[in-house]
Amino acid sequence: MVEITGVLAMAYGTASSPDDIERYYTDIRGGRPPAPEALNELRERYAAIGNRFPLNEVTERQARALERELGSGYRVYVGMKHSPPFIPDVVVGMRDEGVTHAVAIALAPHYSKMSIGGYIDRVRRAMVDGIPSFRFVEHWYDSPSFLDVLAGRVRAARGRLTQDERSNDLLVVTAHSLPERILAEGDPYAEQLQHTADLVAERAGIERYRIGWQSEGRTAEPWIGPPLGEIIEKAAADGHTAVVVCPAGFVSDHLEILYDLDIEAKETAERAGVAFARTESMNDDPEFIRALAEIVLSRLEDR
Repeated sequence: MVEITGVLAMAYGTASSPDDIERYYTDIRGGRPPAPEALNELRERYAAIGNRFPLNEVTERQARALERELGSGYRVYVGMKHSPPFIPDVVVGMRDEGVTHAVAIALAPHYSKMSIGGYIDRVRRAMVDGIPSFRFVEHWYDSPSFLDVLAGRVRAARGRLTQDERSNDLLVVTAHSLPERILAEGDPYAEQLQHTADLVAERAGIERYRIGWQSEGRTAEPWIGPPLGEIIEKAAADGHTAVVVCPAGFVSDHLEILYDLDIEAKETAERAGVAFARTESMNDDPEFIRALAEIVLSRLEDR
């Protein structure tokens, strides 16, 4: 009998339909129902992108492509943080199927205790007597293959601008904002995003760039900034001709891309009078899948 190495690909999760939005939002809030106005706002955002909920489907495509890329002897499972199939249930299923050792990788490249740490905690709580035995990929923001794919997408996005728009454009490399208090705790999240931006800009031959933050939560506490909208407005005031957004913290199309960037950020750029472009999402692009496979295999080789 051939021993199977499990790979647990973990993603944030999403609502599956308009009827599932309240359940999803409540789960994000740790079981506390959202206020009616907040729930209505989220419903409106999904409606603005045509009530599409692509994250689960895209993640499944990524998993199947990764399984093909890894080849025989590997089985890739999908576990979600806030929607079915939930990570703990998938870990139990892996054990029931006889998987004894596995790699767990969150489909987000930058580590924060608040984000990736939460995925890892869910896996560990679901293990029984250390089975399956997991190796965790805590971050992969500096993977050369991943950076090469990002740099290629930046070049392609700039290529969609006119020559005049490219003459003084600004690249903004973004990730999902998190509460600002993590910085005081020494969390590496922001430093890792800056490192990604530095390496991507070097590969793409870009001198005008910075990091920015998007999709911050609607809570009273301060979140890491500046937010992307402010960066776009300042870029226009400083005379930049275009803003190219590379959402390096996201690897698939979902609400934070299709609404927060394609609608909200684009409208901000239009009001400010600058051109706007964003890099295409990774989704199940073969180059990205090959990069993921390299990251998984490299973690298996670590001792």
